[in-house]
Amino acid sequence: MPFKITRFKTVSLENPQFVRPMRILYTQNGRALSWEAVKSHDSVAVLLYHREKKSFLLVRQFRPPVYLHHPEHTCTYELCAGIVDKDATLVQIAKEEIDEECGYDVPTERIEKITSFFTNVGISGAKQHLYYAEIDETMRIHDGGGIHTEQIELEWVPLTEANAFVFDEN
Repeated sequence: MPFKITRFKTVSLENPQFVRPMRILYTQNGRALSWEAVKSHDSVAVLLYHREKKSFLLVRQFRPPVYLHHPEHTCTYELCAGIVDKDATLVQIAKEEIDEECGYDVPTERIEKITSFFTNVGISGAKQHLYYAEIDETMRIHDGGGIHTEQIELEWVPLTEANAFVFDEN
């Protein structure tokens, strides 16, 4: 499904739900400095590999900040991911995102931690926790696509095409 975007504009942020813009004042080596930042949630992301299809499963969706900077890109290809915004373990949040976005019920013991790293270090410094899980059709419980206003499409990348996909900057 094409992503048709109309009447796109920016407005001042009042009472933000997911981010908090701020100015940080600090002293470094005796020099007073300031930095503009955004406090945001940490996140989880899961690299999903389908054993039977021999393919990676990605999600495709419209991301307004990407469109703001690069209007020629009306969607992004991403790992299944979500923010850490509730009192649950990271692996449990990863499991819930796999269900919501992709439609697979993966047992938490089959979701393997790869690493954690900081993202957007110049603006938010949030931490992303990266996982890996293998899926098959016995785990399929629905079509995926996200919840509420999310409009997520599933994209299969065959293992044989994964290298070319990663280096394709279009």
